[in-house]
Amino acid sequence: MVTAENKRPGAGRLALGKGLDSLLPRVVAAATPEAETASTGKPLEIPVGEIERNPFQTRMHFDEKLLAELAESIQANGVVQPILVRALPDGRYQLIAGERRLMASKQAGKATIPAILRQVSDEQAMEITIVENLQRADLNPIEQARAYERLGREFGMTQEQMAYRTGKERGTVGNFLRLLKLPTSVQDKIGSGVLSFSHARVLLTLDHLEDAEDVTAKILALSLSVRQAESYVQNQMFGERPEKKQPVQLPLVDPNVKEAQQRLQRALGLRVRIEDKNGRGRVIIEYSGLEDFDGLLERIVNE
Repeated sequence: MVTAENKRPGAGRLALGKGLDSLLPRVVAAATPEAETASTGKPLEIPVGEIERNPFQTRMHFDEKLLAELAESIQANGVVQPILVRALPDGRYQLIAGERRLMASKQAGKATIPAILRQVSDEQAMEITIVENLQRADLNPIEQARAYERLGREFGMTQEQMAYRTGKERGTVGNFLRLLKLPTSVQDKIGSGVLSFSHARVLLTLDHLEDAEDVTAKILALSLSVRQAESYVQNQMFGERPEKKQPVQLPLVDPNVKEAQQRLQRALGLRVRIEDKNGRGRVIIEYSGLEDFDGLLERIVNE
């Protein structure tokens, strides 16, 4: 199993080209002229019919309109950035990165496509595919969440290592992973774009995530904005409790305190409660697991 480098971010994060290239060992020069060309990093023109799809592809949805636009561009100008492939034992090739470019080239009627050959294992190919997609932000929120989850499960990466390899903030990685705690029906709506990522983060502040389905239905039925959804969730958590015969009279909350509370919840993706009395009080942050706690601790200490 491939494991992540045990590095911490330095002065700057890896850019796409550098980050991806660091995962891609070059092919060692062999006796054939073709292999020698590949070893220099120069692209080869490979027949599109000899390239097999990437079995480790994380992205599930491709925008047909954007794909058609890319095909038109390729037909007019060719493929600007070569795809990445690896050689198979039967003489064919397997795609590592650049599936949209390959699909669009086929649509454009191209017989060949420029490709750079790399020598990688199955595990490396899987990691490269996931990281490359995450760096390019081609995935919808749920696809990104599942990609991060897979990096942790398949390669034992911590959230900090995922952030380093993909050029994201540690808190961003944690927010995506928390989406997978939501009910499947809600995840489907986030993945399809019916429910926004910002609305989903509001749902994560609920006391009981199983209530997310009902709250989602309310958000969509009333076309609530993110702020309106926050207010609705706040009322659900702190409002009257139906099981009591008499409604509980809650003290008035200073608007500034409420605004600060909501900002903290948006930033942390966790439920936050501020108890204030004449400028004195406490901030209570609730977490549902050790991963949430570790992420919170890291953010507070680092910042």
